[in-house]
Amino acid sequence: MTTKIFLVRHAEAEGNLFRVAHGQYDSVITPQGYRQLAYLRDRFRDEKIDAVYGSDLTRTHTTASALYGPRGLAFRPLPLLREIRLGVWEQMTWGEIQRLDRRMYVDFNKRPDLWRAEGAETFAQVRDRMLAGIRRIAAENPGGAVAAASHGAALRTLLGTLQGMSLAEIGGTGHGDNTAVSLLEVEGDDIRVVFRDDASHLPASVSTFRRQTWHKDDAATEPGLWFRNTTEGDTRTAEAMLDEDCVGRVVMTLEPDFLRVTDYQIVPALRGQRYGVQMLGQAVQYARARDRETLVLTCEAPLQGYFAKYGFVPAVGGMVMDLRRVIREIPAIGE
Repeated sequence: MTTKIFLVRHAEAEGNLFRVAHGQYDSVITPQGYRQLAYLRDRFRDEKIDAVYGSDLTRTHTTASALYGPRGLAFRPLPLLREIRLGVWEQMTWGEIQRLDRRMYVDFNKRPDLWRAEGAETFAQVRDRMLAGIRRIAAENPGGAVAAASHGAALRTLLGTLQGMSLAEIGGTGHGDNTAVSLLEVEGDDIRVVFRDDASHLPASVSTFRRQTWHKDDAATEPGLWFRNTTEGDTRTAEAMLDEDCVGRVVMTLEPDFLRVTDYQIVPALRGQRYGVQMLGQAVQYARARDRETLVLTCEAPLQGYFAKYGFVPAVGGMVMDLRRVIREIPAIGE
């Protein structure tokens, strides 16, 4: 009796967009991620699915809603499917991690058997719990068809293992785009990878990987920013650093019910190269750390379209982003 398990990497989340290390930090899906979910839902429109699982983190629960919602199924949270716990790396920018420990950064992507971080899991531990999760899903759904939402590093580790690779060999494999789909067939103790990391349902306009280069580099490096923070009273200034050069800044002021961005600038030579969104990520993270559910900024009309891409909407007094962790309605394709 064969059980089919469709594995789905979560849609684009804030860590992917802002280039911040989010392992088991509970981040949320971005506006682009919701557009990806429309295409994921359409891909599975005619597919028989009997049950939908996912890790118990918000970004996978939201992703799974594209599959369980249309079918009237319950979501089955399974912590075994979580992303790797990153320990002291959690919520650091990838640029900062490279600056502090480039060797370990490279090992994370290229030699997972060697990677270590204080307070983190090892990739061997991730491999073992992911295998346990798959076997539990198969045991609970003999002969059925199941979908399960999980995470990039965890899925890469699992899929490589099932294809007979060691952890060292897995470091030479590729990465799956957000909402990429893989298919397993489980029969007894045998688990076969039918296909993996298929994101053919995503047009280029909504693909995360089409806007990023790190996954194409042999060492999976990228020219990421790190931030030098200073705080005076209710105001924090995050200076954006590229190597040792200050290339921009974002200034944030805590108001009673929200966080206001009062200054947001980057050197002209770096505009249009996706550095600015990393600065926006600092404001989002600071707002959440200070229990603010709303981010407010004022900008000139030509920039309103730029900020609208990342979830801001016009409002009295500026543009506003709602930071509450909710599963929103998935749009129609193309919206």
